[in-house]
Amino acid sequence: MDDTPEIVSAGKYLRLMRKGKWEYVDRTGTGGAVGIVAITDDAKLLLVEQYRAPVDKYVIELPAGLVGDEPGQERESVLVAARRELQEETGYDAGEISFLVSGPTSPGMNSEIIALVLAGKLQKLHAGGGVEGESIVIHEIPLTQVEIQLKEWIAQGKLVDLKVYAGLHFAGI
Repeated sequence: MDDTPEIVSAGKYLRLMRKGKWEYVDRTGTGGAVGIVAITDDAKLLLVEQYRAPVDKYVIELPAGLVGDEPGQERESVLVAARRELQEETGYDAGEISFLVSGPTSPGMNSEIIALVLAGKLQKLHAGGGVEGESIVIHEIPLTQVEIQLKEWIAQGKLVDLKVYAGLHFAGI
């Protein structure tokens, strides 16, 4: 098999690649992604909800975002990106952030690697909701009610990103 990847098609943020007979998606201009398991001092998990066009549904997710995608911040660390994304999406700043685990999101389809981090000692700075063009709803769910709430959202026809479950597992919740 030829090991040199070929660009089949390119958009502004994604490239369709071919390596031998294998086709996959490669995100351009980032150092990966980060998902944040954010727990408030009163034991609430912060989750976000937003419409995702690829699945044509509202999706419940961990606060998350890209690493190093801001101009001038190409060498941004995972922990710095996590703090920035948490503030943008939820309005909270974290007094503590620690690395949990990293790995591929869908290795049969894309090249993205995501890191999961744990954020605590949170302080509310502003309303959150994302940056321009994003319409993010923030949910603060008591840890004792997370499983019940996720089932309710699924019953309503919403999707739950599997990284929510992975994040809870690796955070020991």
